Amino acid sequence: MSVSKSGFKLITGKYAVSKTDLSSLLSSLGLNSSPEAVTPGVYNGVAAEQAGSGAGEIIHSISPSTGQLLGTIQQATVSDFKTTLEAVKETKAMWREMPAPKRGEIVRQMREALNAKRTELGKLVSLEMGKILVEGIGEVQEYIDVADYATGLSRMLNGKVIPSERPGHFMKEMWNPIGIVGVISAFNFPVAVYGWNSALSLICGNPVIWKPAPTTVLSAIAVTKILQQVLKDNNLPTSICSLVTGGPAIGEAMSTHPEIDLVSFTGSTKVGLEVALHVQRRFGRSLLELGGNNAVVVEDDADIDLAVRSILFAAVGTAGQRCTTARRLFLHEKIHDQFLEKLITAYKKAITIGNPLASNVLCGPLHSARAVEEYLKGIEAVKQQGGKILLGGNAIEKGVLESDYYVEPTITSISHDAPVVQNEIFAPILHTFKYSTFEEAIRLNNSVRQGLSSSLFTTSPEKIFRWTGAGGSDCGIVNANIPTNGAEIGGAFGGEKETGGGRESGSDAWKQYMRRQTCTINYSGSLPLAQGIKFE
Repeated sequence: MSVSKSGFKLITGKYAVSKTDLSSLLSSLGLNSSPEAVTPGVYNGVAAEQAGSGAGEIIHSISPSTGQLLGTIQQATVSDFKTTLEAVKETKAMWREMPAPKRGEIVRQMREALNAKRTELGKLVSLEMGKILVEGIGEVQEYIDVADYATGLSRMLNGKVIPSERPGHFMKEMWNPIGIVGVISAFNFPVAVYGWNSALSLICGNPVIWKPAPTTVLSAIAVTKILQQVLKDNNLPTSICSLVTGGPAIGEAMSTHPEIDLVSFTGSTKVGLEVALHVQRRFGRSLLELGGNNAVVVEDDADIDLAVRSILFAAVGTAGQRCTTARRLFLHEKIHDQFLEKLITAYKKAITIGNPLASNVLCGPLHSARAVEEYLKGIEAVKQQGGKILLGGNAIEKGVLESDYYVEPTITSISHDAPVVQNEIFAPILHTFKYSTFEEAIRLNNSVRQGLSSSLFTTSPEKIFRWTGAGGSDCGIVNANIPTNGAEIGGAFGGEKETGGGRESGSDAWKQYMRRQTCTINYSGSLPLAQGIKFE
């Protein structure tokens, strides 16, 4: 063990997975046991039997924790995407005609198959993405939980009976499958985000094409193999759950193709806007989960210890690489100094930095060299824009840990008007501010362009109801006395403004994967018109 420049404990040593253990892990998930062996990036069940065209780029899945080679993948081409889409189209009619509870039974079996490989998948996520092991396993558990939810929901895709103003007429509202769903997922949740979309899409009657992030392809292939084996065991086409890996060209092909009825995109606001415009130009439907610039407000009557523990998890979990990470902290002027002292002490005492497979590590690496660059740019911007670094602010020196992707969780003090505060930095940087009134805190929370998650800490019922009411936080997720992250699957997940407006997971988010029909049946034998119009 050593310490960083700011005094954080660094867990040093060799934690790279041995070749034997890595081979065993990959084999247990149906992947090539040799990382050097080329794995195809297309899984669509067509005659070529899950093989690509052979023309896609060869890429390497590298662990950000150690730089270790995890696998070699041949990416798909746009031609592969088109071939896959044709295979998926052949399943469209059959899958939508299957009764929803029977589709739910298939998802239930997928849930059981995922659960049987929960630990192995979680470890692969940790290796490939860089999050600590408990978070990797927790992410797989989230998919399992959503599959549970979707299985029950498959018997509850209810419409409405609507009173008709015309005698002898019956009106109903029906929900039918939307068609084919394309999922473009991000690196930070390489299993769970697809799970939200896939489980609901399938029970709603839609086959799915998945384009995962290029840097977390192995996790996606492992999941796809598990799902396709369930389909195969039930004598169903494996192309119902298809995978096409690749870069921007595949994403653009998915966004622009008129036969992808819904595109679900998770990622940056900048790219999400491009996806939305592509889809809108062809009058398709998009579901967007984009950037967050989430805030925590701590009132002077709050439970301080509860707030400190919550903020530490919200700001440092997944090394700040969650869309729901706490990035802004508003402290009432009466408790500002005391709270910051406690928070900085907690950071120094509780946070250990190192390989995410080590049991006592809380903060793993950033995912890529680019992420480290963005972190350092953010730190420099704080200094240039009149802010102060209260704790952290450094990348871990090269050679101290097993890769160069580790950074110190950082706390700053800066003006809320500073440009660096207005934009999300996907790293563990927490900006802190002092405020005087609750109304000021609400206004500042709502003043950024993003609107995903927000939290208030207070013991006042009046303030909680104001915070969660029409004049309170303008975010899609509004919490009291819990962190900004760690959402349950039962509620709809998503946000407003530049976060995109999409909703996934629970509540009635399933409706986004279906098309609404209003049906009127005339059994009267006459033809009365609505609004009393006579046309005779």
